[in-house]
Amino acid sequence: MNIFPYTNIQAKDVEGGSKNLTVRWLITKEMGAKNFAMRLFEMQSGGNSPLHSHNWEHEVFILEGEGVVVGGKEEKPFKAGDAIFIPANETHQLRNTSDKICKFLCLVPYIKE
Repeated sequence: MNIFPYTNIQAKDVEGGSKNLTVRWLITKEMGAKNFAMRLFEMQSGGNSPLHSHNWEHEVFILEGEGVVVGGKEEKPFKAGDAIFIPANETHQLRNTSDKICKFLCLVPYIKE
């Protein structure tokens, strides 16, 4: 078992079409996690994740803030306390539409090749 302050993990800028977005890889293979990685994203006001798709799903939990998630052909609002499921191969993007920071956890599976 491992318990640690999330601030021990360095926040890194997310590239590839994002804006004002950082990520901290909280739980990884290096810690012994064999199936999933847990990431904490911090998106500043007006920020967004890249518009992208891939062959794995996302499980997202909004800790703080609000915004919209674009998925497929729809756009839906989210707020703190909401859970979001994004299926594999669905084009998606999260946007912070508020004047405050938006923090969310995102879990992704390790894809076995």
